[in-house]
Amino acid sequence: MFQKRFYYLIKIQYLGYRFHGWQKQPDVKTIHLMIDRTLKFILKDQKFKTLGAGRTDAMVSANEAALELFLHDTPIDDFEAFLELFNHNLPQDIRALSIIEVDKAFNVIQDSKLKEYHYVFSQGQKNHPFCAPILTTILEPLDVELMKQGAKLFEGSHYFKTYCYRATDNGEYHRTIQSSEIIANDLYIANFFPEHSYIFKVVGKGFMRNQIRLMFGALIKLGRGEITLDNIRSTLKDDSTEVMDYIAPASGLILHSVNFQ
Repeated sequence: MFQKRFYYLIKIQYLGYRFHGWQKQPDVKTIHLMIDRTLKFILKDQKFKTLGAGRTDAMVSANEAALELFLHDTPIDDFEAFLELFNHNLPQDIRALSIIEVDKAFNVIQDSKLKEYHYVFSQGQKNHPFCAPILTTILEPLDVELMKQGAKLFEGSHYFKTYCYRATDNGEYHRTIQSSEIIANDLYIANFFPEHSYIFKVVGKGFMRNQIRLMFGALIKLGRGEITLDNIRSTLKDDSTEVMDYIAPASGLILHSVNFQ
């Protein structure tokens, strides 16, 4: 029997601190698991499927992520009521922001145009424990001005094999980064935050496994004086065989936004 399908793009946000990433895994709590579990409850017996725009690692948060919802037979007739019911039943650290209908040709993975990631950090002091879910504390003093220069080196098209976790010899490592910079943090604020904190802001179409955390790991080493700007330049050359040995902690990383064509 023919089944009519309906397609929807849903934007969500979540605090990733207590989750084991996006992707469903046996015996652990993930974002995708909780999304599907909630949809199954509110949709009852209606058949559905969900597909995320990308995978975030354990403890990584999202200010704006996206998923595609495929519904069989019956469309959603009231988006406002659907969002209210969805949010009422989602865990308190996941929230649905919006929903729109898309057509069959839409692909939530292939049609994502740009992703913007933020890595929030402070340096030189121990912070309030409440900061831990979204801000990484680097206890040693860092040369942030030098790190700003290092961040700009990642802009443009480069060979990023050094910044891919467990890279193989047959992967595609030439990637383009539209923007890479370190700016003062005036976006994520609370009365228990340190007086000065920063955002490593990166914009691009797609990123490899742990790429941004490895890039920021290199910037931390730069800020500590363990490597130089020339060291970073050399890791981005086509003949680079460097392996980055420091992955920055996950809890400072936030998927800030996903834009679609």
